[in-house]
Amino acid sequence: MTTDNIAKHIIDIVKHRFIWLCVSALLLLPGTAALIYSAIHNENHIPLKVGIDYTGGTILQYGVKENISNAALAKTRTDLQAKGIENPYIQILHANSESQDGINNIISIRTKFIGEEQDTVNQITEVLSKDYENPELISVSSVGPTLGNELFKNSLLAVTLAFLGIIAYLTIRFKFDYALAAILGIAHDVLFVVGAFSLLGIFYDVQIDGLFITAILTVVGFSVHDTIVVFDRIRENLRYYSKKMSFGEIANASVNQTLARSINTSLTTLLTLLALYFFGGVTTKDFVLAMILGIAIGTYSSIFFCSVLVDIWEDHKNSKTPAAKTNAA
Repeated sequence: MTTDNIAKHIIDIVKHRFIWLCVSALLLLPGTAALIYSAIHNENHIPLKVGIDYTGGTILQYGVKENISNAALAKTRTDLQAKGIENPYIQILHANSESQDGINNIISIRTKFIGEEQDTVNQITEVLSKDYENPELISVSSVGPTLGNELFKNSLLAVTLAFLGIIAYLTIRFKFDYALAAILGIAHDVLFVVGAFSLLGIFYDVQIDGLFITAILTVVGFSVHDTIVVFDRIRENLRYYSKKMSFGEIANASVNQTLARSINTSLTTLLTLLALYFFGGVTTKDFVLAMILGIAIGTYSSIFFCSVLVDIWEDHKNSKTPAAKTNAA
């Protein structure tokens, strides 16, 4: 491959590198603001709304035939509190299609841990039977407070170990500055997804559970995989063209050489996830949404964020070299 061929590119990453960094800042700003707001106002100062997987409690889901208005939902909450159900958290899950039993919506009621207290379940069922036509109890799931706390600690441990493993691998596989850029790219992607779910928690009462941590770990793996492909191409091109081209030109060419592969891989994955989101089960929607957001931002960061960071770092090192030589003389 000649120097002219490698210099050809579809997009100029290096020339507009500060624009890409500004785009990243704009993408992260709303979610970061939501995280700060939620950390201040949420109970226990947690920046995300967490489900019973981490806090402990019981979720009961009832299938109903009719559509549910906000006024009806408010009445149900008041009726439950009148029956002694403390601070019920009620969410409406829209069914993807009408079931054989005519269920159009699912009422999800989260309350304190009730364990084997069948009387409490009967009271909740009695309230819903007055407010809706033949509500069907679909599922009851409970997590004790101790187990919820243990799951939260294990989730944090899993994320921490994943980050440490990636840092160790990238430091050995590449130079430390490449590893640092990749880690910042992962942090960029995770912050975007977590910030998005913080916004969803504020405006739509979306809660995170164990599947959300699974999605975050998957996004981390996908993000670093895409970044490694770009870095590998940069390192390979440096071997052959470092004396003929600047680092910025090599980085540009490397990104453009891997551009089609990155987009095609991400696009095929996103098409599958979109199908799961629109036609899959209600219980996996948030998990799939986190994957969609993570893969989309991961593709962006590997092309427009991580490669730009490496180029800025190389520029910084090169600008120091002449000065060092002058002082030495």
